[in-house]
Amino acid sequence: MKKLALITSLLMVLAGPASWVLADELFKKLGIIEPRVRLEAPAFSLTTLDGKELRLKDFRGKLVLLNFWATFCAPCRAEMPSMERLWQRFKHRGLVIIAINVDRGGRERVKRFVEETGVTFPVVLDPQGKVRRNYEIFALPTSYIIGQDGRFLGKVVGERMWDEPGFIELFDKLLSRG
Repeated sequence: MKKLALITSLLMVLAGPASWVLADELFKKLGIIEPRVRLEAPAFSLTTLDGKELRLKDFRGKLVLLNFWATFCAPCRAEMPSMERLWQRFKHRGLVIIAINVDRGGRERVKRFVEETGVTFPVVLDPQGKVRRNYEIFALPTSYIIGQDGRFLGKVVGERMWDEPGFIELFDKLLSRG
């Protein structure tokens, strides 16, 4: 009996909590690219649509969905309502969604889009593309999932319906593991 408990404990240490193993399988099922090494997400400070500064480091301890998008990108526009529904479902549990807009010089256009769609999560502007380059964004939309420890958990390239059952299950598991 002691031997079984020791083996079980060792497996938990090596594999991590059961919720992480399940989340790992969901990553594969949902087409999320996992990093070989969980590096820390590059720090940034960008301006919100109302002129306030938003810094990634202020969200340490929370699960972050970082989405790169543009108003001219039809798939980006299409996934925004599902991101809003995901945000509404999990924001009280520690999920933060930050949408980094990469339009050049289009603050008013971005503001109109946000108002029209009713998006309430933070939207920041990266018109010079500095953050986009640091995050190696080559296609839009591209999203990163950043763990509570500030390190990358996964990358998603292309449009997703963020409120579909698989993503709901994934974010529930990731938020439950703390």
